[in-house]
This record gives sequence, structure tokens and C-alpha cells, in this order.
Amino acid sequence: MTSDPADLTAADHLDAAREMAAANRPYLAHLLAEEAARRTADPATAAGIRAAFPHPALTREETD
Repeated sequence: MTSDPADLTAADHLDAAREMAAANRPYLAHLLAEEAARRTADPATAAGIRAAFPHPALTREETD
């Protein structure tokens, strides 16, 4: 791990997003995935990353 956040790669952010998703932290997972997608050169890959980690407020289901 690096001490400079600018040195982190898309893969680093994606790994962290997966960890946050596993820890039931969907908003942090979404933010990290967005950064991973931003650092990804291929638009199709970036779209896949975004689809895998949607914004939690847009996917939340209300229950009565």
C-alpha cells in the first residue's frame, strides 16, 4: 500500500470498493467504484464498474 493517494490505481480502488461492499458499506463502495471507473481508460470497463456498484440511494427499496 502506498502513502500517497495519488499513487493508487483503479485496481486499488476497485479492491477497496469490494471490501466496503462486503462490510455492508454500500455508499463507500459506490464512491470507491466511481473513482476506479474514473481512472479506467476503457469506457465499457468503466460502465461495468459503475453498474456493479450503483448509488445506494437509487437502488434502495422501501418496505412497509
